[in-house]
Amino acid sequence: MKKYEFLPHTAEMKFRAFGKTLNEVFENSVLAISEILSRGVKIKNKKKKTIAIEGGTNENFLYNLIDEIIYLLDSESFIVSKTKIKFNEKIRRMEVVFYGDDAKNYENLDYIKSATYAEMYVKNLGKNKRWEAQAVVDV
Repeated sequence: MKKYEFLPHTAEMKFRAFGKTLNEVFENSVLAISEILSRGVKIKNKKKKTIAIEGGTNENFLYNLIDEIIYLLDSESFIVSKTKIKFNEKIRRMEVVFYGDDAKNYENLDYIKSATYAEMYVKNLGKNKRWEAQAVVDV
C-alpha cells in the first residue's frame, strides 16, 4: 500500500495519506509534508524532537502536527524527515517523536506558510480498518 499521494490543487499543495492504523496515517502525513519541504531530497535522521499534542478531533491533531513541523523549521531550523507517533484515542493525546536534521544542511528547501482546514479530513474507511487523511497546505 502506498503511504501518500499528491493531488492537483490550483494554488496550494494537497496530499492524501494512507495507513492501516491512525498512528500510521499521521506518520505518513508527516512523510508527505517532509517531501514538500525538502522538494524530494532525502533528509537525514541526525536529531530528534519530542512533543505532545492533546485534545480535539482527528483533524485538529493533523492540523497541529503540520503546524508543529512548520514551527520547528521556522524557529529552530529543524527539518523533519519522519516521525514516530503513539496516539491514545481514549485520552485524546498524541506523543510525537520527530526525526530530522538541521535545515542549514540542505539547499533549496520549500516553505509552508500554514496548515489549513480546507478539504481536511481524517477517517477510517472501514475496509480492513484502513485510515485515510487529506490536507491542503498554504505554500
